[in-house]
Amino acid sequence: MKLYDKAIELCNIYKLNSKVDAAFIGGSVSRDWQDAYSDIEIFVLWESAPTDADRTRPIKAQDGRIIDFFPYEEEEWSETYISQGVKLEISNFLTSTIDKLLDDVVLAFDTDLNKQCLAASVLDGIAGSDNQILQTLKAKVHTYPDELRVAMIRDNMDLGTKWNNREALLQRQDWLMLYQMIAEVQTKLMGMLFGLNKQYVHHPAYKWQQHSLALMPLAPVHIAARFESVFLNDPRAGISELEAITEEIYCLVEQQLPEMDLAEVRIRSLFLRPKNT
Repeated sequence: MKLYDKAIELCNIYKLNSKVDAAFIGGSVSRDWQDAYSDIEIFVLWESAPTDADRTRPIKAQDGRIIDFFPYEEEEWSETYISQGVKLEISNFLTSTIDKLLDDVVLAFDTDLNKQCLAASVLDGIAGSDNQILQTLKAKVHTYPDELRVAMIRDNMDLGTKWNNREALLQRQDWLMLYQMIAEVQTKLMGMLFGLNKQYVHHPAYKWQQHSLALMPLAPVHIAARFESVFLNDPRAGISELEAITEEIYCLVEQQLPEMDLAEVRIRSLFLRPKNT
């Protein structure tokens, strides 16, 4: 059975419960990015708090084997199980909670990545059948706010002081620290690009990076291949490429948002830890 068909079937099973307002597919399956290692992510929105029986009934209906079954924490109930050889990840929320979290993103311009992931999941979500509640939520996040765009860039444009140690780390061959720093810097650049392109972040660790970059019209040329080369090429060449990418992204921000002053962060990004003479 294809993952999409399995996911639609699962949504319909959850919607048999009268307490369920909506059930929709999220993750890679909703974006048609799935591969041989993908699981199925389902979001279930409840009118009132689900009981353990509410949550286990669909699992039993599919002869599922529970891997994790978490209590209510951080405004969510979640469980993971295996059915027909497929891993299923279920995120349960009160509909009122989702509504509030989406308001945080589109009205308060909250850059919290977990909240943005919910916004992305709603925007890309696929229901088993027409669902007015899901359509209402989609309308809420349909327009990416300009203020959120600026906030995402501001939160990520300073690459931090570790970046200033790049030459020292290269000379010392401190590869673990170097590649940790490279990952942190590339993560910040991804945050800037998501904001610049007015796209909600769909995974807090920027999973499916190449797919995401392919959807961004505002990005350095050949950005996916260049980001990849930073990790796969000679370390010095990788650092040089990352420096060039950083400067190009700063230039894109200044072109698109001339009101943003990047002068100080650009100076800090160029600084190198001094070498003793």
